[in-house]
Amino acid sequence: MFARMFERQIVRLDAAGGAELRHRLLAGLAGRVLEVGAGSGSNFPHYPPTVTGVLAVEPEPRLRAAAARAAPAAPVPVTVVDGVADALPAADGEYDAVVFSLVLCSVPDQTAALAEGRRALRPGGQVRFLEHVRAERPGGLRRVQRAVDATVWPLFCGGCHTSRDTIGAIEAAGFEVTALDRFRFPETQVPVPAAPHVLGTAVRR
Repeated sequence: MFARMFERQIVRLDAAGGAELRHRLLAGLAGRVLEVGAGSGSNFPHYPPTVTGVLAVEPEPRLRAAAARAAPAAPVPVTVVDGVADALPAADGEYDAVVFSLVLCSVPDQTAALAEGRRALRPGGQVRFLEHVRAERPGGLRRVQRAVDATVWPLFCGGCHTSRDTIGAIEAAGFEVTALDRFRFPETQVPVPAAPHVLGTAVRR
């Protein structure tokens, strides 16, 4: 049920500005890229031609099938495989970049997922991330995020959590954040729990 809802929601969000965010996320990448949690393949059209190949890992069968259908139209070679974030099908130091896009909110263990990304990344390689995160300032929205995470949100949203300190987890995993943009998306009059987002780059220390 969540996979069907996710496919429809991503199309709407991309039309509302999400596609531009994906383009920013991937701009300037080169070499071999590992994408963790490829979903239905929405990132694929935005990879620059300097990328020589993408291994796209997606555990959910419906979304993985959609990603496989999207792969042939990508401007770069994309291979879609089954796999999970805490046991990536990659050799040590095999990739020039690892991409996390709207996935660190839902992995069972952020620490394990980021450790796997670091393992697969060559020294000095980049992590690119586009994630919704815990509200930057303590207060009402953070309280709402904690409340929904403790009740219905993960159940109905495929294990997603809105109150994770993802930037703190990235830094604790051995990365240095070199570029970071914080914003709310989508912009609504009353912020929804998943509105606070980050988009940025980190390098393996």
